[in-house]
Amino acid sequence: MDDRPNYMTPAGYAALSAEYQHLLGEERPKLVDVISWAAGNGDRSENGDYIYGRKRLREIDRRLGFLARRMKAAKVIDPAAQPDRGRVWFGATVTIADPEDFSDTAERTLTLVGDDETDAAAGRIGWNAPIARALRGAAIGDVRRVTLPAGERHYEVLAISYP
Repeated sequence: MDDRPNYMTPAGYAALSAEYQHLLGEERPKLVDVISWAAGNGDRSENGDYIYGRKRLREIDRRLGFLARRMKAAKVIDPAAQPDRGRVWFGATVTIADPEDFSDTAERTLTLVGDDETDAAAGRIGWNAPIARALRGAAIGDVRRVTLPAGERHYEVLAISYP
């Protein structure tokens, strides 16, 4: 982990919290019951329920630890409360276009969310992604240079909105 704040929307924090509660309150206790039952059946070396159960329990405990660390480091920010709505900040939905690309797919709409909330298919990109870092603080009409794995691109900010 680095020392950057783990920015997160209220919805993103609620999703992490719900996953944590589900794993801790439902999945883990059921699995412990199965492991206890399987352990009582004798030879554990060839007991599939016991072996699989212990493996799955380690996975759940590892995920619980990860979620606990991410929630502890979370800095929840409500994008609807953003005072400066004329610039791109955390939680902004931004429409951008490459001014050199004249195709129909030149425009893209992205929402800047926490790194734990990213979903490229839905247009939600992490706050620390290269394109999000380049867009921070931009106003409508600004052109920003972004260095991507495919090369350098320029994007013009066409619209900014907040929930």
